[in-house]
Amino acid sequence: DVSVKSINCVCARTNKQFILIDTPNTENEIKWCEHAILWEFEVFEDCGNCIAMEQSGYIIKLNTKRFRECITGERGLQMGTDLKEATEQKLGYGELHLHLDGAITPDIAKKLAVLQGIRLPYEGEQLSQVLSVGEDCQSLNEFLQCFALPLKLLQTKEGISEAVYLVQEELKAEGLSYAELRFAPQLHCQDGLSQAQVIEAALEGLKRSTLPCNLILCCMRGTGNEKENEETMELTGEYIKKRILPEGKKGYGVVAMDLAGAEALYPTYKYKELFKKAADKEIPFTIHAGEAGGAAEVACAIEMGAARIGHGVRSYEDPAVVRMICEKGIFLEMCPTSNRITKAVQDMKAYPLREYLSQGIRVAVCTDDMAICRTELKKEFDYLKKLMGLTEEEKVQILKNTSDGAFS
Repeated sequence: DVSVKSINCVCARTNKQFILIDTPNTENEIKWCEHAILWEFEVFEDCGNCIAMEQSGYIIKLNTKRFRECITGERGLQMGTDLKEATEQKLGYGELHLHLDGAITPDIAKKLAVLQGIRLPYEGEQLSQVLSVGEDCQSLNEFLQCFALPLKLLQTKEGISEAVYLVQEELKAEGLSYAELRFAPQLHCQDGLSQAQVIEAALEGLKRSTLPCNLILCCMRGTGNEKENEETMELTGEYIKKRILPEGKKGYGVVAMDLAGAEALYPTYKYKELFKKAADKEIPFTIHAGEAGGAAEVACAIEMGAARIGHGVRSYEDPAVVRMICEKGIFLEMCPTSNRITKAVQDMKAYPLREYLSQGIRVAVCTDDMAICRTELKKEFDYLKKLMGLTEEEKVQILKNTSDGAFS
């Protein structure tokens, strides 16, 4: 369907993506046509009849006089069928919300135990059951109990470093091209490590894998840990600065701060002062909100300066909060399987991801705790396709959102 005509180009719509089909002067005219400039096309191949162009991973065809003949030929068909594959390859699968201690699979747990001389209290299926939950999980608080054993394996420099490395390798094997791992340094100090030593160990593990990966440091909801949260905030600021390499480029390392833990028991507003300090120090942060708590928690997190919201699934409970998310360009790190298991959404048939996408909200799909949920990122997309008929166009938009929303 032709949607826009200019003097030199016709802007047509195909597969819900706008492309340009020109009259004879493509290479000259496309450089200044406002529609072409909008999409920032780059010519990368010319077969004589069609000029193949690339834009954000979409392979499209711009014709000269023989567009219809060429596109129905072997070459045109090949370029058309490559659209999905090329898009996924260009954008890649990225994981923006993954807890390190929720990514300890039974195999990783066994390796960490052997490395540190720790005897695991369970084997086989019992070990799997301790490290994960089933569909009968009653609440987020029950879900959080699965972190107990992994945390026992993450109290030494060697264990933390190896865990970060092994999780990265697992993600790489699953086909991911980027990840952000998050953890709370204060939870790994039970055997005498300082928070700084915990972070250094994680960075050491980060260097060992070839998967591009960054770290998010979590403050924890609770009581009596105010000093620990303050220290996490200060260290986040210090380690973000250490990412700057001598030539001025940013290396991989610590990129942001988070607030995690039992949202229903410890409301977000209690941490306003802490995150005001973080904002004053220009520390980027995301906040878990709108999971166990309602839309008011999301609004509070945004007002505190969060660039991203961990989950945010219950934002739909207040249309004003949804508008706030849209207007401020907030990213939502949505975790469908986790939300189903923890009962953050009672009826998954009403899962609001598509509604959010349709309103222009920048949604990323994440796993949250891939070991506890027995999931992986590509399975999340398969689940959404089965649940709501997620289209390829929607999937592409989510992958682009993920790329745009990553802490840089």
